[in-house]
Amino acid sequence: MHDAAFAADPHEVYDRLRAKAPAGPVELAPGVDATLVVGYETALRVLQNPTLFARDARRWKALAEGRIGLDNPVLPMMAYRPNCLFTDGAVHLRLRKAVTDSLGRLNISRIRRDVEPIADYLIDQFSERGRADLLNDYAKLLPLLLFNKLFGCPADIGDTLTSAMSAIFDGKDAVRANEELTACLMALIALKRRQPGDDVTSWLIQHPAGLTDEELKDQLVMLMGAGVEPERNLIGNALLLLLAPDEDHGAGMLVEEAIDHVLWHQTPIANYATHYPLQDVDLGGVVAETGTPVVISFAAANSDPVLAEARRAHGKGAHLAWGAGPHACPAKDPAQVIAVTAVERLLNALPDLTLAVAEKDLQWRPGPFHRALATMPVAFSPAPATRMAAHLQKRSAHVPAEQPHPVAPAVAATRQEPARKKGFWSSFLDIFRV
Repeated sequence: MHDAAFAADPHEVYDRLRAKAPAGPVELAPGVDATLVVGYETALRVLQNPTLFARDARRWKALAEGRIGLDNPVLPMMAYRPNCLFTDGAVHLRLRKAVTDSLGRLNISRIRRDVEPIADYLIDQFSERGRADLLNDYAKLLPLLLFNKLFGCPADIGDTLTSAMSAIFDGKDAVRANEELTACLMALIALKRRQPGDDVTSWLIQHPAGLTDEELKDQLVMLMGAGVEPERNLIGNALLLLLAPDEDHGAGMLVEEAIDHVLWHQTPIANYATHYPLQDVDLGGVVAETGTPVVISFAAANSDPVLAEARRAHGKGAHLAWGAGPHACPAKDPAQVIAVTAVERLLNALPDLTLAVAEKDLQWRPGPFHRALATMPVAFSPAPATRMAAHLQKRSAHVPAEQPHPVAPAVAATRQEPARKKGFWSSFLDIFRV
């Protein structure tokens, strides 16, 4: 599941496995064997049965016995962390409540308010060129910068957080990137303990669950991992559908309809939710042994023939893109609002967007977990980079006179390339003054 052939046509693998059983053996990365669940009903059985299938990756025998190298590219996504994804029972309930209560303080209007200036800022970086790569110039960066905002990151911490998470998702020097990520999040937690703000980090710190610094760090890592990569792929795959419609899909779709179609048919996180059987378990004729990874294929489950009618009706409650059971995604509503806002903002700003290459020539990024394009080159009529300034002018109308926003410098800043020593987050803060 880690080669280019799987990335190009994962459903060929899903269908081949499903023809034999609702689950089957796969290789996630060199030397990493797992059982992939491709049947919808079997997936629900695993997801909804925590007494038989644990999420704690310390039960992974091959890793515990040293048969998986610590530099293996899947470890950042699979190794144990004391967070909601990798805990069970009372510990999971305690951590999940802290996370869900904190996320619950983010209302929809605030999310839109946070997404819009970031979208405007990113569009301004390429709008005058008349060309862009919507994956790496927009869909990848928007959720990273948004989480910096939601976490309350100052400039230096936000730049490190952005670069480290990008490296982890891209499988580049994962050990070093993980060390950088840990260090910058611990610095953020220390800062927010001293100077709390109106942000998710501070809310987690203040929660009655009383999370330790280590627990706080790992909940933030989980939120980034569970939010950034899926969001990038949801935005990117929806844009592809809208920019390259065929006679059956995409043409005339509303943005919300495109998002729903992607959740069904190009599931952004295609395979994940790793479980470890507490005993040998028969999964429809395939035995998953105790302590071996059992991975849920949300994409394959969504394409299971038993869901044919639900797919035709696009029944929102049937697909497994958000998971199921005690570990189901707690942020599906915010995630959809982020994607809808990001896509709408882009299409409204550049209404004549077109793919710069044929759809068949686009490359899907290899990897066992995601369904993600590597690039999405587009062309459009060049437009002035003034969206951020317009946003600031609109915003300043609601700000008291003694705290004006520097609109004129913002115009100049959006027309310049970011300073070499600065990352996207510090450059954004220079303009937005948040």
